[in-house]
Amino acid sequence: QVQLVESGGGLVQPGGSLRLSCAASKSIVSINAMGWYRQAPGKERELVARASNFRSLWYADFVKGRFTISRDNVKNTVYLQMNSLKPEDTAVYYCNSVPTGPYFASWGQGTQVTVSS
Repeated sequence: QVQLVESGGGLVQPGGSLRLSCAASKSIVSINAMGWYRQAPGKERELVARASNFRSLWYADFVKGRFTISRDNVKNTVYLQMNSLKPEDTAVYYCNSVPTGPYFASWGQGTQVTVSS
């Protein structure tokens, strides 16, 4: 069973930065698109950013210009650089394929990002 392990979250002040990492236990090279999702308390999980194997990047409007997604198919890792963080970015962040599918049997534990002064 392929696993996903997210890390890099924490408490940061508004305007600060964090870099999230997501390590897969097996190769992600065959997965066309990997993405970062987030889920805030009381809200549904939403897609934040997506990176395809063809260097195509997509961002949700609410993070565009502030977040940067990248992937390393050699290290089987996906990254999310988050700058100019806002309190509304507070959520648990997860990575997964886009769309989600059978390759990853379940979601990882996520990493908590809290933006607060």
